[in-house]
Amino acid sequence: MMAPLSDFTNQDHVYIFVSAGQMTDLIHTEKELVHSLREYIKAEESKLAAVKSWASKLDALTRLSTSDPEGYLAHPVNAYKLMKRLNTEWSELESLVLQNPSDGFIGNISVHRQYFPDAEDETGAAKALMRLQDTYQLDSEAFSKGKLPGVHSNAVLTVDDCFDMGKTAYNDADYYHAVLWFQQALKQLDDGEEAVVTKAEILDYLSYSVYQMGDIPRAIELTRRLVAVDPSHERAGGNLRYFERLLSKQLNEMNQAYQPASEEPIQLGTYTRPKDHLPERESYEALCRGEGLQMTEARRSRLFCRYQDGRGNPRLLLKPMKEEDEWDSPHIVRYLEMLSDEEIEKIKELAKPRLARATVRDPKTGVLTTANYRVSKSAWLEGEEDPVIERVNQRIEDITGLTVQTAELLQVANYGVGGQYEPHFDFSRMSDVEAGGATVFPDFGAAIWPRKGTSVFWYNLFRSGEGDYRTRHAACPVLVGSKWVSNKWIHERGQEFRRPCGLTEVD
Repeated sequence: MMAPLSDFTNQDHVYIFVSAGQMTDLIHTEKELVHSLREYIKAEESKLAAVKSWASKLDALTRLSTSDPEGYLAHPVNAYKLMKRLNTEWSELESLVLQNPSDGFIGNISVHRQYFPDAEDETGAAKALMRLQDTYQLDSEAFSKGKLPGVHSNAVLTVDDCFDMGKTAYNDADYYHAVLWFQQALKQLDDGEEAVVTKAEILDYLSYSVYQMGDIPRAIELTRRLVAVDPSHERAGGNLRYFERLLSKQLNEMNQAYQPASEEPIQLGTYTRPKDHLPERESYEALCRGEGLQMTEARRSRLFCRYQDGRGNPRLLLKPMKEEDEWDSPHIVRYLEMLSDEEIEKIKELAKPRLARATVRDPKTGVLTTANYRVSKSAWLEGEEDPVIERVNQRIEDITGLTVQTAELLQVANYGVGGQYEPHFDFSRMSDVEAGGATVFPDFGAAIWPRKGTSVFWYNLFRSGEGDYRTRHAACPVLVGSKWVSNKWIHERGQEFRRPCGLTEVD
């Protein structure tokens, strides 16, 4: 049997899709290019109007001259003007036609092209949609029609968009998602939507992807549709015979009768998503959806809010920090009004030019590398760079009672399309998001939702220095909105007299 071709690209680039902050620059770039395009259209229209004027004038002249060439040339003025037109004016017209009004537009687009996303960015954005689809259990039609939870939008996907989504998954041998998106493309095409891609192309890819999912009866039914649409298709006949022989062999081996393919359309849940590297995938994604939360009434009764003055810290006496309990054990607290809007904008301003794809350390090689389970861009800011950073660092020290002299620099992260950080072990939120983007703790079933200007704080080590493995957590994909966070990792070293050891390993 034969499979449709896959497309592969491998280029070095700057991963635009992982940062919503950097993608906003592309919006302004595109607006500038549209303005440049309109200027080019104006110039072309002006040029065409001038050529049309020449053509009208010359058309009238040639009608007159060709009606009686000898009589026309008998007049000396007409003879002179003919010489002048052919020697001078037609040369001017030639120069006009040769003018290229596109030079300005081409020059402008060439300047901006270096900042354009590339094929890998497009692929990354497509995979991000699939990640959102999985995490929030959204079918392909929800995305295609712009029907996201709590959001009404005119952002829709065409037949060709859905087909390209399917191709992205297909090229990655991700037949589970390929089937969902090829099926959506076929549905929209069957509903009468116009497209560049043909029904035969969609059926070709869809039938093979369904075969790869192990559904041979449906692969046969789809291939028969392909043969009916395009009887001369180079693969359809051979694939159909192969599928039929394969099914016959399987039925004989299991001593079963033939069952026709289900007439139910393929949708989310028709096939089982393959398992991956993450053992707590289902619980993690359920928490992201707000399901499986272990917040009982008994636990809620143990959560309080209070004013935190940092144990009499003089900087907090007149304006103590508002502190809320988010979880009892391990103890997780949220500080309200941790950052002002002005401070947030300043931190984003400092970080944006330095945002780079967030990396993780490869456990085998020790080398820092990018990973699909951490999709964001980050920058590191030193206290000496700006008074705002110094002030934030001091505020963190005041409210936690821990020294930040041995802490990491302030990290600022921006999550782009489907931005996430899967469960991992490791303090402030700088934006709200419209949907998604929670921080979840699969071990004890907690979800902490983003709130602009607040900070969430917890210890990931016991007083003994032993790791508290309950604090393994994850940043859920951002469904709608842009998520900016800043993190401050405070090291154990230097806290010996501020957070002394307890009597047991787990104090």
